[in-house]
Amino acid sequence: MNVTPAELREASHDVLCVGHASYDLTFSIPHHPSADEKIFADNFQSCGGGPAANAAVIAARLGCSAAFAGYLGDDLYGEKHLQEFVREGVDVRYIARGDSLTPLSAVLVKPDGLRTLVNYKGESRQLREDAIDLSCIRPRSMLFDGHEPLLSLPLAERARRQGIPTLLDAGSLHEGTRALMDRVDYLVASEKFATQWLGRSDPQEALARLNEVAPVVVITLGGRGLVWRKDGETGEVPVFPVTAVDTTGAGDALHGAFAAGLAVNMAWPQLLRYASAAGAICCTKMGARPGLARAAEIHAFLTLNPTKIC
Repeated sequence: MNVTPAELREASHDVLCVGHASYDLTFSIPHHPSADEKIFADNFQSCGGGPAANAAVIAARLGCSAAFAGYLGDDLYGEKHLQEFVREGVDVRYIARGDSLTPLSAVLVKPDGLRTLVNYKGESRQLREDAIDLSCIRPRSMLFDGHEPLLSLPLAERARRQGIPTLLDAGSLHEGTRALMDRVDYLVASEKFATQWLGRSDPQEALARLNEVAPVVVITLGGRGLVWRKDGETGEVPVFPVTAVDTTGAGDALHGAFAAGLAVNMAWPQLLRYASAAGAICCTKMGARPGLARAAEIHAFLTLNPTKIC
């Protein structure tokens, strides 16, 4: 996709999300199949997915001007995802298209909301630093998911020079998240990432150790809420009580709402509750993209579910 310098100069966004976009095929199943077992799905949904892509969508739904930078193939699924972005109001001028297929995810969801995910990337490769011209974009916050490190690293360095807050969605430990974890202001990591990085399961020790790497650290603990460390202080946010239908995308929702809150300078306690509510709401709906909340929904949810950070 070619973008002229004049168009780039006009681009102003609250949130820029850089990383992975896929297309999700979600099956609701009675139980996870055993070896050589054939089962039938009770429900099916198909929609766009991917950590940074979902983060861009929820940021737009929360009233932010959002842009996504990453890859979509010139195939059916890439086109369907692109049109979803357009309908959601996400700026698509920074999406690279190509012959490699759009990554696909098959998601199997059990009645308790827990899921198994199989992702296929085919021959798609990391985008080169010069694959997308992002030189003139200056958002109010940036989110990275680590899947496009060659694009993300120079952006993170530029953001630091310009005073733009940056967030890493560290879902698991891999080349991209390892490269970016000490380049961002907010390291918002899963318990899986923390365990992989530390070498054992100890969220409190991981929190302290990771804070030596990044200025602010949040570790999400699924059904046990989250813990955080900032400016020498630590605390936690308990989980909101919801009935989980599908946990797919809950982390994406939390990270996207977090980036949206950073863009409007939301106060720390409010930011943590806001992002946590977005993640909780996502669990109550089938499919990651359908579960991404709008601002009014989060406001109503927080009104009905008051909680304080500890």
